[in-house]
Amino acid sequence: MNALFRKHLPLAICAALSTGAVAASFDTSELDTKLNPCADFNAFVNAKWVAANPIPADKTRWGAFDALREQSLQTQHEIVEAAARGADQASAGSIEQKIGWFYRAGMDEAAIEKAGITPLEPELARIAAIQKPADITAYLTDAMARGQGDLFMFGAGPDFKDSKIQIAFAMQGGLSLPTAEYYSKAEYKELREAYKAHVAKMLELAGSDAATAKRDAERVLAFETRLATASLTPVEWRKPENQYHFVTVAQADAASPNFPWSKFLAAQKADIKGGFSLSQPRFFAEMDKMIVDVPVAHWQAYLRAHAIDNAAPYLSKAFATESFEFYKKTLSGQKEQEARWKRVLGATNRSMGMALGELYVAKAFPPAAKQRAQELVTNVVAALKTRIEHLDWMSDATKTKALEKWGTFLPKIGYPDKWRDWSGLSIKPGDYYGNVMAAARFNNAWDVAKIGQPTDRLEWGMTPQTVNAYYNPSDNTINFPAAILQPPFFDFKADDALNYGGIGAVIGHEATHGFDDEGSQFDAQGNNVNWWTKDDRNKFDARTDKLVKQFDAYEPLPGKHVNGRLTLGENIADLGGINVAWDAFQRTLKAHPEQDAKIDGYTPDQRFFLNWARVWRGSIRPEQLQVMLNADPHAPAQYRAMAAPSNMPQFATAFSCKAGDAMVRSGDQQVKIW
Repeated sequence: MNALFRKHLPLAICAALSTGAVAASFDTSELDTKLNPCADFNAFVNAKWVAANPIPADKTRWGAFDALREQSLQTQHEIVEAAARGADQASAGSIEQKIGWFYRAGMDEAAIEKAGITPLEPELARIAAIQKPADITAYLTDAMARGQGDLFMFGAGPDFKDSKIQIAFAMQGGLSLPTAEYYSKAEYKELREAYKAHVAKMLELAGSDAATAKRDAERVLAFETRLATASLTPVEWRKPENQYHFVTVAQADAASPNFPWSKFLAAQKADIKGGFSLSQPRFFAEMDKMIVDVPVAHWQAYLRAHAIDNAAPYLSKAFATESFEFYKKTLSGQKEQEARWKRVLGATNRSMGMALGELYVAKAFPPAAKQRAQELVTNVVAALKTRIEHLDWMSDATKTKALEKWGTFLPKIGYPDKWRDWSGLSIKPGDYYGNVMAAARFNNAWDVAKIGQPTDRLEWGMTPQTVNAYYNPSDNTINFPAAILQPPFFDFKADDALNYGGIGAVIGHEATHGFDDEGSQFDAQGNNVNWWTKDDRNKFDARTDKLVKQFDAYEPLPGKHVNGRLTLGENIADLGGINVAWDAFQRTLKAHPEQDAKIDGYTPDQRFFLNWARVWRGSIRPEQLQVMLNADPHAPAQYRAMAAPSNMPQFATAFSCKAGDAMVRSGDQQVKIW
């Protein structure tokens, strides 16, 4: 969902670049010039690099994004190592001290090994004490209040009908396999067996004998299979009507006689006011039935297995290794476990990510970089407005609403203007598991406290050190963390063509999300209301259906196709984003004709598309690709490199492609939306 990316080049930099020579910033020796760019543009740009850069053993994929993430991790590593060394001398209660103690405790393998399963024993004792259905609801309620909810998700978000106010959302969860179909389809039988073996192994590590562990693993799979039958598919999940179902507390209690939502909400200390979103009624109806018709012993098996699984990364080596063996190696194809410092850094980010982000920005992202990025965003978003104004398929009535929405975009660049307060979080030296649990409780309370309060559009949902970007339809913000404002996306030493083909297209991508199949169902204020005429929506759907068909045809694994409906939002954003960036780039060339010259034998127009494709270079393990095709709203990278340009006559012109070439889609096959 949000899954990922934006940027653009400021006029000030454009002017500076035009006054002198610019760095090449693109190694053209990486191009496979024996190949025809009009036949397979991804291979032309990326095949040589992919062949020369195999996936590292501790990764499930490797490409431009991953390499940049690795750079961010190295910077973060320096920060946490320094914090760990100086934690005891740091100011009491400072984020430097808390991060230092947290990271240092995670790196103390000897202490963690000595503790074994001891840190988890109080949680297992709570589960063992369950005797009747009322105890199940009491445990679920208490666990959620401690930030340990697993059966379903609960937290704050803008009301779909009044986005200015935060309400509570309860949403489906509880599954360990990627999607519901893994529990029913014959092709995933071996994975189900592997999952049962994994659960049994975890239960044995926690003290069960082999026979009991095997029996309980069967119960866990059966329990999750029943949840899966009531769960939405990834395609269904993307529909706003399946993400929001507002009820009063009394209505929720009536719908769930075995799970008193009134008591649950009171325990969370949530300011519910008029009601909340019980977002997937079918799931929660099934959960309510299971409280009374699934034996308590089966509930205990499920809760125990999930408690162990969730804690495993923070326990002794045997638990962490078994977790890796199933979730990373078997399910995703990862060959080796990541270095411990990366795993502990990951836990630090999950627990105190925005605090670490404050230190990251101070080290790696000066204010001047933020200002340059802000100017770039302004340029690209302005190009989107022009495209909307000149659409030939949309009526003036709908166009007026689209421009109104465009006018309320809030770009957020680099990092928050106001940092979060961490003073209420208590971190102790030498207590890794305890610190993870303390952070979970603290973060849950922080989130729940927003319920009933005004929506803060300035709040960030992604840390500055994250190599990604996102659009939020409920507050109409486009968000570009500091870590993605780096080459190959953005390089102030590079020519405009590369920057517009990279970060410019990312900016355009996120802005276009406001008008994709999901974002277009939210208005200028972030409310889920229809602002389209019926005829315009039909025209939009007809155009997007063509994009669905285009992606449905891609077959990255034998017999396995991309799901064009699941990936539609990202594909619309790619197509709109690169077109918007192209427009902005062409305006820059007109303003600076001296830049309209070849670099390393390639024209500016060609370099624009070359960098677009370079951004998507990479490879992925087949196991992870299978999961991606089933669950990820993003298409595999090689198709993102080619799909949008193939719909652009500008690409065909730039590379002298001809009708009939694979990279030339024309007539009814050509997709034009925004």
